[in-house]
Amino acid sequence: MITFNNLTALLKSSSKRAQLQDMLSLRSWCRRLVFVESERRVFSMAATAAFTTGSPNPNALKRVGTHNGSFHCDEALGCFMIRLTEKFAGAEIVRSRDQQACFFSLLTVWLITAIFGSLEGKGKDRVLDTLDAVLDVGGVYDPSCDRYDHHQKGFNEIFGHRFNTKLSSAGLIYKHYGKEIIAKELQLDQEHQDVLRLYLAVYKNFVESIDAIDNGINQYETDLPPRYVNNTHLSPRVGRLNLDWVEPDQSAAKENEAFQRAMILAGGEFLESIRYHAKSWLPARSIVLECIESRINIDPSGEILVLNKFCPWKPHLFELEEELKIDPPIKYVLFQDDRSKSWRVQAVAVSPDNFESRRPLPLPWRGLRDEELSKESGIPGCVFVHMSGFIGGNHTYDGSLAMARAALQFPTE
Repeated sequence: MITFNNLTALLKSSSKRAQLQDMLSLRSWCRRLVFVESERRVFSMAATAAFTTGSPNPNALKRVGTHNGSFHCDEALGCFMIRLTEKFAGAEIVRSRDQQACFFSLLTVWLITAIFGSLEGKGKDRVLDTLDAVLDVGGVYDPSCDRYDHHQKGFNEIFGHRFNTKLSSAGLIYKHYGKEIIAKELQLDQEHQDVLRLYLAVYKNFVESIDAIDNGINQYETDLPPRYVNNTHLSPRVGRLNLDWVEPDQSAAKENEAFQRAMILAGGEFLESIRYHAKSWLPARSIVLECIESRINIDPSGEILVLNKFCPWKPHLFELEEELKIDPPIKYVLFQDDRSKSWRVQAVAVSPDNFESRRPLPLPWRGLRDEELSKESGIPGCVFVHMSGFIGGNHTYDGSLAMARAALQFPTE
C-alpha cells in the first residue's frame, strides 16, 4: 500500500524522483484528476463554461471549495460567479466539509511539494486549507486569501453603497468580483461609470434578495417598504433542485449532478440580469435622466416630465429624484402611446410600490371621455381620464401638456 511516508522516502532518490516526474508528467496528469467521486465530493464544473464571459484557461489548476450535502442558491451562484473571473476561470469545484484530506484530493499539492520542496504536515492538512478559494463553509471571511464564509459569529459584512443587507457567499463574491465580471461582459474598463451603475443595479435587483433569503431576512416588516427587491424567486427554485427524499439514488455523484444544475440555473440568470441591465435598464435610465434635466423647458414648475422616447421610466424616476434631490417632486409624466399615437398624462405614484398618486388628475374629469371630457376640462382633443385619476389621454402633445398644467393648478382634494 502506498502511504505518504513511503512515497516521501521513495522520492528522496533523485533517479526515482525523475522517473516519477516523467511517468506522471505532473501538471497534465494532475489535471486528469478533475473528477474524483469519493466522500470528499471533488468534481469538475467544465459543463458551465458555456456561460462564462471569457475563455477559461485550460492550464488552470485553481480549485474552489464549498460544502457538500444540501445546497442553497448563494453557494451555487457564488461558485458560478467566481469561475467567471480571470483568477479562477475554469476552476474545479470541490464540495466537502471533511476535516482530513483524502489521498487523491491532496495528491496534486503533495507531489509538487514532495518533489520540489519539503513536505510539511505529512497528509494532515485540512481539505479546505489546500484550496485556492473557499465559499460558504470554513468559518472564515478573508478576501486576501479568498475565503468567503458568512456563518461565523461576528460576521456582519454588508455590500455598502446604502445597502444594509447582511451578505451571503454570493454577495461576498459579487462584492469583490462583480465589477470585473460586469466590465468583461460590457467590454469596458472596471472604472467606467456604466460598470459602477450596473454593479449597483444588479446587486439591488438580483443578488441582494439571495443574500437576504439565505440569511433569513424578511422582505416585509409591518407596513414599511420592502427591505429588498425579489424579482426572480431564484432561491427556492434552486432549493428544489436538491435530491428529493424519495429519490432512490442519494449518492455523491447524484448530489453533484444536482449542484451542477443549480450552478447553471443561478449563473445563467445572473448573466441574463447583467445583459438586461446593460441593454435595457441603462439606456432607459439615460433617457429619463435627460428628460429630468430638461423638464424646466417644458414647464417652469419643474413638475411635468415629457419622455422624448418611451421607456420603462418609473423605477428610474424615483431613484433619480432621490439622487438629484429634486424638490418639488415630479407630478406628471407625458409620453406618446406607440399604438394609438395619442398622448398620455400619467400621475406619478407616491412610491414605486404604491397605487396612490402624488397628485391625481382632477376629480371632475375622472371617468369622462372624449367630447364630454373636453367640455368639462376646457381642453380640446381629450380622450379619457381613468376613474382613479392616475392616467388620462389626449390626441395631441399640446393637449396632454395642457391637461397636466391645468391639473397642477386645480385645487387639491
